[in-house]
Amino acid sequence: MWDYTDKVKEHFLNPRNVGEITDADAVGEVGSLACGDALKLFIKLDENKERIVDAKFQTFGCGSAIASSSALTEMVKGKTLDEALEITNQQIADFLGGLPEEKMHCSVMGQEALEVAIAKYRGVEAPVHGHGHDHVETEGELVCKCFGLTDVFLKKVIVSNKLTTAEQVTHFTKAGGACGGCIPKIKELIAEVLGEEKKAAAEKPAKLTNLRKMQLIQETLENEVRPQLWADGGDLELIDIDGSNVQVAFRKACAGCASSGYTAKFVEQKLRELVSPDITVQEVQG
Repeated sequence: MWDYTDKVKEHFLNPRNVGEITDADAVGEVGSLACGDALKLFIKLDENKERIVDAKFQTFGCGSAIASSSALTEMVKGKTLDEALEITNQQIADFLGGLPEEKMHCSVMGQEALEVAIAKYRGVEAPVHGHGHDHVETEGELVCKCFGLTDVFLKKVIVSNKLTTAEQVTHFTKAGGACGGCIPKIKELIAEVLGEEKKAAAEKPAKLTNLRKMQLIQETLENEVRPQLWADGGDLELIDIDGSNVQVAFRKACAGCASSGYTAKFVEQKLRELVSPDITVQEVQG
């Protein structure tokens, strides 16, 4: 027996917005009876075609599918199409107080139906992802033949829901839940996603604290800039550091030099290269 929240039970026993909109502006249909879940979503826009004023659904599926569809139709009302597209399957589940992990594919199906409806309304290719033998995604490499799911779709679900096991992917998409032949490939996709995220994290520069930025500025001026100015008989003095703005005063041969503007640019370039790309250098008299 699944552990459903009271809100899931409420939306299952008393679903909102069941039915169809005969003059709907957008219709999205995903799933199939062959896999046990199917959803048809109807959307009606206001007279300016800017905001969703009504949404209804027809579904064939379990209690979670009905509850997720009911929740989605409530969530999209009053939103623009772009705002509706920002709704994630996790937000649908959160609206219901959570779903059992084994039933998360129902929230994913709702998100898909919304994407399909809006894509069709806008006249672009609808991102149908499968969930049945009669629906096969054309973008990417086919991974799950039983449900017509590709690597592009599965990676999207893995990333957006932070999935780390093949079992979780099955719960969220049904991939691997029939013959199981695609489980090894699902594991490869998970490893690929985790590898990409690890690489991105390693390449992302660590955010400097204000104290550390000030230390690096002082070290760079002392060790990289001043020695080069000394070689030409000049010098500089650090006057102040205000966030990313560095104030310096030129001394000796550099003081009052007609080329001091170029020297300031040299200092700024050096600090941007070795400390932070947002640094600006301002020459002051003092």
